[in-house]
Amino acid sequence: MIDVIVVGGGPTGLMLASELRLHGVRTLVLEKSAEPAGHVRALGLHARSIEVMDQRGLLDRFLSLGRQYPVVGFFAGIRKLQPDRLDTAHPYVLGIPQTTTERLLTDHATELGAEIRRGCELVGLSQDEHGVSAELADGTRLRSRYLVGCDGGRSTVRKVLGVGFPGEPARREWLLGEVEVAVPRETLDAVVAEVRKTHRGFGAMPLANRVYRFIAPTEKVAEYRMVPPTLEELKERVRVFAGTDFGVHSPRWLSRFGDATRLAERYRVGRVLLAGDAAHIHPPHGGQGLNLGIQDAFNLGWKLAAEVGGWAPEGLLDSYQTERHPVAAAVLDTTRAQVELQSPEPGPQAVRRLVSELMDFEEANRYLIEKITAIGVRYDFGEGHELLGKRLRNVGLKRGRLYELMHGGRGLLLDQTGRLSVAGWADRIDHVVDVSEELDSPAVLLRPDGHVAWAGDDQQELLSQLPKWFGAAAG
Repeated sequence: MIDVIVVGGGPTGLMLASELRLHGVRTLVLEKSAEPAGHVRALGLHARSIEVMDQRGLLDRFLSLGRQYPVVGFFAGIRKLQPDRLDTAHPYVLGIPQTTTERLLTDHATELGAEIRRGCELVGLSQDEHGVSAELADGTRLRSRYLVGCDGGRSTVRKVLGVGFPGEPARREWLLGEVEVAVPRETLDAVVAEVRKTHRGFGAMPLANRVYRFIAPTEKVAEYRMVPPTLEELKERVRVFAGTDFGVHSPRWLSRFGDATRLAERYRVGRVLLAGDAAHIHPPHGGQGLNLGIQDAFNLGWKLAAEVGGWAPEGLLDSYQTERHPVAAAVLDTTRAQVELQSPEPGPQAVRRLVSELMDFEEANRYLIEKITAIGVRYDFGEGHELLGKRLRNVGLKRGRLYELMHGGRGLLLDQTGRLSVAGWADRIDHVVDVSEELDSPAVLLRPDGHVAWAGDDQQELLSQLPKWFGAAAG
């Protein structure tokens, strides 16, 4: 029997498969598309996702193929100076196409031993107390201990489970297209910059020589939103805003998206779970969608592996929803706010001016950046040290850096005292005695996702927390 079937081979599914394989979980990824997508949806990684790649030893691969940009303009396009001393070793946005991200994560998952089957569409599933039965479009039936739906906003897994997906339908719509242009870049960029002074929902981004990614608001939401627009539709909307269509031709990809915003009522039903867009959808403002899914997978992977491995304490797997559902709800609110602030109407523009003034205060600017980049996420672990529930940035140690010690996906006790012990949990937790001038605690216990589960110097307090996250001590 397969341990875990992951439905969906996008960034969320691939990240989850990799995390499971780090713990030896037999993992099968089912992807409906026969070939990788040739078009680009998401365009980059925010700081927390960059940290995730660093924690698993993947960052050099991504940095070599991406480009670093300042963290400015990501909240509703309001550009302010980047605050000093952001709480991360990676205070930048990494511009990298989703197609490249998927290729790198595919390589990583495959290297770790995950099986990826393309052209396999899930059409049904059922479960019992022992496992999940999955039915594919070609009649194949598979059996696994658990199944995770990472199959996008129109998730088959979510629909078959009957999980509610409350929220708001699309009220606005934009056309998106990657096309070639017939005018010089200087001419196009100047026109677009002028248009965006009053219509921030319109834009054009250079991708390659004479190839641009256009985004243009529509007049109304299409009746059949799954039908892509024509080139003529895109040209017409570009002319409405820019007064010219720039001679766009030879479309590589045409699509439409709206501001529908929905959040799954539950992330888990028995042995079936949801992650990524299958659990939440929202407009792409702020570039948070792909990042949110990767971070879902990073939270879920080690917990599901612990369940499969038989050492998970009671409630650990359910903590996936407890921790990630509020994070998604906050992202949905953030994108709702950004959509409103980009409206050309007088009321939203007045609010936009006020928000812009508030962002001149460094703490307000920092707060919004931390929300967009997810480095401000803090899980509720109860009362305790100020680090409790936060992820720990990549602090420097006497012998290297913290994230170099986390590539294997295990827990970590970073001990500056040399007096503590994780005897009984050594099969799940690495004990590292080292010191850091950047760490204001004698010792910290980190979960495999880098969040601080305990901080202090008392052995008995540590022993009270170890079973909560890492199960019973080995006999």
